Amino acid sequence: MNEQWLVGIDLGGTTIKMAFINYYGEIVEKWEIPTDKSGKQITTDIAKAIDAKLDDLGYPKSKLAGIGMGAPGPVDLANGLIYETVNLGWKNYPLRDHLEMETGLPAVIDNDANIAAIGEMWKGAGDGAKDLICVTLGTGVGGGLISNGEVVHGVNGAGGEIGHITVVPEGGAPCNCGKTGCIETIASATGIVRVAKEKLASTNQESILHQFLENDKELTSKDVFDAADQGDVIAEEIIDYITFHLGLTLANVSNGLNPEKIVIGGGVSKAGDRLLKKVDHYFKRFAFPRVGAAATITVATLGNDAGVIGGAWLAKTKLLNK
Repeated sequence: MNEQWLVGIDLGGTTIKMAFINYYGEIVEKWEIPTDKSGKQITTDIAKAIDAKLDDLGYPKSKLAGIGMGAPGPVDLANGLIYETVNLGWKNYPLRDHLEMETGLPAVIDNDANIAAIGEMWKGAGDGAKDLICVTLGTGVGGGLISNGEVVHGVNGAGGEIGHITVVPEGGAPCNCGKTGCIETIASATGIVRVAKEKLASTNQESILHQFLENDKELTSKDVFDAADQGDVIAEEIIDYITFHLGLTLANVSNGLNPEKIVIGGGVSKAGDRLLKKVDHYFKRFAFPRVGAAATITVATLGNDAGVIGGAWLAKTKLLNK
């Protein structure tokens, strides 16, 4: 019989990314479908999309070996339950059971940041490193920790919540998690904009960025990095503040894990060397020397494919033991 494929699925708030992937981690076919915001039709939509794609390609269901899926929020690995995903109205939602029932395929579920980390470990910037930290700087800050080739889940599925490490212990900005002063309030795309606006409001020094506030234009994290590229002193100070706290966070996590690779992904990572060099500088300052010497900080390479590739790895290793 011809080789079977794995199904990788990455559930996002706007779209569900899906792919058929071979056992070598190569994407055979990938596509997206819209996310049902109510959460009620998601597994039905996925099942229909898989069947429709198989029909398009002319293959039977037996071509597929199993599904690995990432979903937002903490996951009960043993039972495939999503503890809580506020945006989709899920609480103790039996995602794996629903997915298996709708698709007729065995499935394994994990947190979306964890499967992105697995994807980068297997086929991306992790380059096969078995001890790895993956941090995603997007609307929020997501994280995945891999130790000796296994994702660190912790006792109730909340391992790797790097975004909610407190870096401003007193007087920090409120975070969506209910705490204050999390790194997510500083190093996420929205956090960078918040920090920039606070800085601009408290200084009379000239900055390219003032035009955004004066003309009521939307300011983005990219605008801050672009201004720094043009030699804007205020933008440089904002980036220094952000990278100081991110470097400190990664050093503290690394002192516990001693990783070989630290992979930074998400939209903010597109700033490239301007971000990496400063983060690396502060990381080396705060990390235990042997930890700092062992770790390489790099930008994620898989982009939006990290989740589906990580999902395929999950299916391959957890369902098929390959």
